[in-house]
Amino acid sequence: MASLSFSTLLKTRDYLHKYNLCSVLYTHGFVNRSFRARLSKRNFCTRFRGARHVLAKQTEPQNYASVMYASSSNSIPAICKNSVNPDTIFANNEMSLGDIEIYGFDYDYTLAFYSNQLHTLIFNIARDLLIAEHNYPEGLRDYEYVPDFAVRGLHYDVQKALLMKIDAFHYIQLGTVYRYLPNSTHISHGHTLKQFMDIFSLPEMTLLSCVNDFFMRHNIDYEPVHLYKDVKAAIRDVHVKGIMYRAVEADIDRYICYGEQSHAVLKKLKEDGKKMFLITNSPLDFVDRGMNFIVGKAWRDLFDVVIVQADKPGFFNDRRKPFRRVTETGVLLWDRIHKLEKGQIYKQGNLYEFLRLTGWRGSKVLYFGDHIYSDLADLTLRHGWRTGAIIPELRQEIKIMNTEQYVHMMSWVQALTGLIETMQVHRDPASQAVVQEWVRERDNMRSQSKEIFNSQFGSLFRTYHNPTYFSRRLSRFADIYMPSISCLLNYDFQHTFFPRRTPLQHEAPFWPNIRPADGRLDQD
Repeated sequence: MASLSFSTLLKTRDYLHKYNLCSVLYTHGFVNRSFRARLSKRNFCTRFRGARHVLAKQTEPQNYASVMYASSSNSIPAICKNSVNPDTIFANNEMSLGDIEIYGFDYDYTLAFYSNQLHTLIFNIARDLLIAEHNYPEGLRDYEYVPDFAVRGLHYDVQKALLMKIDAFHYIQLGTVYRYLPNSTHISHGHTLKQFMDIFSLPEMTLLSCVNDFFMRHNIDYEPVHLYKDVKAAIRDVHVKGIMYRAVEADIDRYICYGEQSHAVLKKLKEDGKKMFLITNSPLDFVDRGMNFIVGKAWRDLFDVVIVQADKPGFFNDRRKPFRRVTETGVLLWDRIHKLEKGQIYKQGNLYEFLRLTGWRGSKVLYFGDHIYSDLADLTLRHGWRTGAIIPELRQEIKIMNTEQYVHMMSWVQALTGLIETMQVHRDPASQAVVQEWVRERDNMRSQSKEIFNSQFGSLFRTYHNPTYFSRRLSRFADIYMPSISCLLNYDFQHTFFPRRTPLQHEAPFWPNIRPADGRLDQD
């Protein structure tokens, strides 16, 4: 047995039943040296034998190779053959495209995708507005936008000026508070917390942190509540005063990307006879310039209804605002709207009037947007539409999760977790010393796995083993989610999306681990 390689020994699941795995681990040097120094081979095998069933529960035999992560001197065989296709549409709720007759879209980060240059632009303009209109120090001009600082879905404690990442159970993830706060904290009632769910909020979070940093570095006493309101006002003015819109329109090639993919989706839907509508908070000139770039001058012919400056989320709940028709030159007309006509542009309005005029109700309507609250929540809770979330960050996260480094790391974390859970019952000093070594190694692995995604805040979707607060909201308000609407090109319009059945904590994992890698079930 000593002459065989570890990967050869683990080719079949039956190996664990034929041989003593702990002996192999110990003999072949796959056990950390510090463990070997504390326990003899006999004692280690005695302790390990009770935990062996933890590893034996893995679905794929190759996953046993995760224990090799403990030894940096040995090669690591591949342990995950089914990587996830970033162009997959993922389901939180079962939904068939065959039932969908009407498709609705937001504009920003749904039909139009922007480069990082736009976030730099927003940051710079808002920073300068703070200085010019709110009397903030000139020294703030030395701060520049940091693209990889923040992630979407973070919470901000307004009173304490602290940016943090919170999980689905309202706990702060260790090491994700910027700046100065004890790491193990539970958020209770009484805190004024704001959650940043919009992709446009990334520059806002960075600017808040930069101003906080400047004041702290220069020992300047300030009121955090005023700071939050001033930064929020500056960011709002970037949009409301049209500064960002004019800058994008003037250099559209620099800021808009992926246009041809959005055009292909709209064309495919049109050819299949689907009705389409657009509801966006952006103004007509901005949308028109962008859609001309993405689709062409005939973009309005694709949509049955176009609504701009809708004022979402108020659009979905406020019955008071009627629709106004807008001319091509931007003039607002005063006539009463009795019908939403194709080829016309409408402003404001409300969803109740929209439903009355179109008759587009219930689960035959699917609406896509990037903001879980402003775009999707009310449609799911109040109006019964089906919803699709566009999460551009998902593509990069999937690519990271498909890497050999990440797969090995997570497999070893899971193996260590199982070992610690099982071995903790042994209370003798030698066993406890080994368990504590495993605990420290597991903590180190989890910190490293966080930093793979983002050095400060980790993954958008997980806080170590728990879902993030963002992830929990996503699963509640979106029937399906995907990196971009281009993912629709991979499916026909009769396709049914099924959520993966994952076992609850009290259920046995008896279902095969089949992953929708390319929109089809794996047949291996």
